[in-house]
Amino acid sequence: MGITNTIENQSNTQLLSIGQDEVTPKCKELLNTLPKERGWRTPNIYLYQDFWCQPTEIQAIISMQNHYIAQDTDIIVSTIPKSGTTWLKALCFAIAKRQLYPHDRSNHPLLTSNPHELVPFLEYKLFANLGIPDMSSLARPLLMGTHVPIGALPDSVRNSGCKIVYMVRNPLDTYVSIWHFLSKLRPNSLGPPISFQEGFDMYCQGTIGFGPYWDHMLGYWHESLRNPRKVMFLRYEDMKENTGFHLRKLADFLGFPFSPEEEEEGVVEGIVKLCSFEKMKEVDVNKNGKGAIADFDNKNLFRKGVVGDWVNYFSPTMVERLTKIMDQKLAASGLSFKI
Repeated sequence: MGITNTIENQSNTQLLSIGQDEVTPKCKELLNTLPKERGWRTPNIYLYQDFWCQPTEIQAIISMQNHYIAQDTDIIVSTIPKSGTTWLKALCFAIAKRQLYPHDRSNHPLLTSNPHELVPFLEYKLFANLGIPDMSSLARPLLMGTHVPIGALPDSVRNSGCKIVYMVRNPLDTYVSIWHFLSKLRPNSLGPPISFQEGFDMYCQGTIGFGPYWDHMLGYWHESLRNPRKVMFLRYEDMKENTGFHLRKLADFLGFPFSPEEEEEGVVEGIVKLCSFEKMKEVDVNKNGKGAIADFDNKNLFRKGVVGDWVNYFSPTMVERLTKIMDQKLAASGLSFKI
């Protein structure tokens, strides 16, 4: 049985009969005590442990915090939404599982499954809908994804030898990608689509899923400086500019360095091509499949994947506003972005 089916079957067999957009009475009691703002895909989002998220996300995060015990061999892929998550998951899977699945296999899992199925989200898959999967019997290394800030991960993550790979993206490009993505997923029942300007105001205020994003970035950034063997901090733009170079660094960090023989055989270049945006976008499951994360078409996960698309959407005033916010929030941290 493949890794995807194993994870999904073990998770699904333990789900309680609860709707996708429903939460338990206990969770509703908690929500009534939390600050709330208008949501994008739900009527409201709530401030839980200093970041904003949807009701079902809060319920899943609590379950994850209570039940996930990290193992030393676990690998957690973390991002802000729409910061290259799908790509980074594909790269990590291809690196860590290449002995089982050589990159040049015609039936490689990345050619038949979406990366989010192979590297499932803690909060959207493994612990969603009150699921408590038994991960103890799964093959290691176990790869998982999350959008949760580092401070909200279970203590076992910090206290174990597990690795965290974190990637950020230029905040301007991130917002453009978020706006397109969430606009496609917004239910008609919530009324008219949120305009680019209105969404931008929410983004700048930090009241957006898993935001404020500057806090999200800084949490992982500071931990990567304190413990570089534990947390690897990547920038999307750097990865796009020289994917092979950063892929080698990523493999070293994860404990799966490329051998001289692999270098000679072109394995690095093969993985870069296998996981490229252009290649993944054309895979059938990513064109016509559904449900890799939640109940929406997988094709919504692939738009452009380019650097600098923000210039087609932002006014000079918007650029100035967001740049000023990020300069203030990131001041003296050493964290910066190529604009």
